[in-house]
Amino acid sequence: MSSDSLILVARVAGAFGVKGEVRLTAYTADPMALLGYRDLLRETGAPGLTLTSARPAKGGVVGRVREVETREQAEALRGLQLYVPRAALPAPDEDEFYLIDLVGLAVVTPAGEALGVVRSVQDFGAGDLLEIQPPQGASWYLPFTREAVPEVRLAERTLIAVRPDEIEVEDDQKTPSA
Repeated sequence: MSSDSLILVARVAGAFGVKGEVRLTAYTADPMALLGYRDLLRETGAPGLTLTSARPAKGGVVGRVREVETREQAEALRGLQLYVPRAALPAPDEDEFYLIDLVGLAVVTPAGEALGVVRSVQDFGAGDLLEIQPPQGASWYLPFTREAVPEVRLAERTLIAVRPDEIEVEDDQKTPSA
């Protein structure tokens, strides 16, 4: 992941009121951080919206953007995803990670056995799950917990993982029982 990559921080949820304000669903820990980023980009890196003022709202913020003057214009932007450059994000605290930084890390056991690569990070409602793509076969999910992932070595681009017993091995990889 390069330092100039874009990070998804918000999505336009629709219009608010009749004077062209927009509702933004925030994907940041503090929704008001969006105001600090101000210049929000499209996925391509092209200019998206310029947030000029904002106030907290359920799940995000309601704000004014330079590019929108009417409710209809705001409503037409519904679903627009907004990004900031990775370099614009504050440095995470010690033992904290931006989930996007985990994608692409090599996954190995504490003994050094290769398990695969982090393909994506998902949250289906019960916490973060790392999708692990092994060298061969189907991907599998690993809970992103201290028990399952005791160590993340970003500088080495490696994640130490304890593979749960519940992960099934493909039939052709099983050892025959006596």
